[in-house]
Amino acid sequence: MSKEDDNKAVVVKWFTHFWGEICNLDVVNEIAAPDILLKYSLHEPRRGHADIKAFMTDFRAAFPDLQFGATADLIAEGDFVVGQWEGGGTHTGPAFSDFLIGSLPAATGRKMRFTGTTVLRVVDGKIVEEIGLDDGVTALTQLGLLKAA
Repeated sequence: MSKEDDNKAVVVKWFTHFWGEICNLDVVNEIAAPDILLKYSLHEPRRGHADIKAFMTDFRAAFPDLQFGATADLIAEGDFVVGQWEGGGTHTGPAFSDFLIGSLPAATGRKMRFTGTTVLRVVDGKIVEEIGLDDGVTALTQLGLLKAA
């Protein structure tokens, strides 16, 4: 297999076990670099294993049915892998204050479903960066944090 194929395999595992229907946080220790950077437009940047695990633990507590999945084949070049995805969940859990624009009170029952594109950098089999651009306007409007015009 090529370097690009190896990197795609790492990203598939990450998308499946971190962002998929069931989250296994052991995958963070296994395939994320110790100082991994996770950065999306809806959230403050997160760095390192403990911070990434806390982010996902809180996100999944607030949205217990949270899951994301690929909508196109991955594209890889050198250390970079790009993926398109769609996902979301229903806010039935505790209050959630991780969105840059504001907080959700507990259990609003609101659903969000949105899309995005993510660029991951994989070095020596470890994800060192995950930087994504998501359709935050759609998600935040669905959650009631933004009002439609």
